[in-house]
Amino acid sequence: MTESLPHEVDASSETLSGRHIEIAWPDLGITVTAELDDRNRELADALWESLPYRSLQGHALVAGEHLYHVAPIHELLHMHPSHRIADRREAPDGTVFLSGLQHLGIKYGELTEPMPAAPVGQTRSEDIAALKEAGHAVWDAVYSTKKPLLAEVRKAGTAGGHRIPRLTATDPDANSLIQDVFTETERIWLSAPPELDDIHRGWIPSGAGTRETVLPTLLFVNGETRPLGYAAYGGLVRGAVGDMPLDSLRQMARLLVGVPAEFLGYCGLEKLWAFTQRFLSCLDHLDRDDFLAVTQHLALYINCLGGWNLHLFPWDTGDHLRQLRPAEVGQQS
Repeated sequence: MTESLPHEVDASSETLSGRHIEIAWPDLGITVTAELDDRNRELADALWESLPYRSLQGHALVAGEHLYHVAPIHELLHMHPSHRIADRREAPDGTVFLSGLQHLGIKYGELTEPMPAAPVGQTRSEDIAALKEAGHAVWDAVYSTKKPLLAEVRKAGTAGGHRIPRLTATDPDANSLIQDVFTETERIWLSAPPELDDIHRGWIPSGAGTRETVLPTLLFVNGETRPLGYAAYGGLVRGAVGDMPLDSLRQMARLLVGVPAEFLGYCGLEKLWAFTQRFLSCLDHLDRDDFLAVTQHLALYINCLGGWNLHLFPWDTGDHLRQLRPAEVGQQS
């Protein structure tokens, strides 16, 4: 997924901020240090102010050698980068990015996806080997072993920790919903959601999965969860910040979130469907600030679910399927 490209800034104008962060994977015994720079000062400020935090470490599944995790930073959903690399494949290894999908990403090797990206810093050169070691270990965890690996991001030289920011609403129903979504997000942030665990081990109370199959249901859960968080709720947040008329926002919310959430509830994500019903029932009472607070919390919750689903998915089921090289394609034609 891509966003519109603002004007490019000459890389020669980049300056270093003197702010160093550590990204650690405690289970791997690996820590790398990166320095934030001024290419996207507002994004870097948002990251700096959110520290420390922990998150489930993910790995790109189609883009190449790229690490990313969901960062508990509400503002990432709507902040506009002042500088983008037009093609992140050309970025140096060790580049740290932030995105509107609420991801902190780190390029550690070859990428295949030509995608614009917003850099905020660079891993120091002496840590690149360790970063690559972490990347390979995370790939094994995501693709094969399914052992959750947590990333801890902190200011260099400081103690680690974790927190998720909680927003508030003036409408009582909206504020109660925010509290419940916040509590559930905290519960599943560092531990696999029980309902996703159940789906992946084949316990689906509704019976979703024709002829008792499980893999198609897993595929559809993944296919609906990611765009619901990234596009639907992320889009609603950006629309609210961008002064889209409130009546239009309410109408778009009804059009975008109800059907996929109901389907996901049928597949086993019953809490998500219950939260969605509560959101839609109080929608007409929300002013812009309350609408923004609720949608930001729901986006973070669903993006967290999406991260866990990507980790739990049995990707190695298709291990026998490998891409053909050009010479092989020619032989088959």
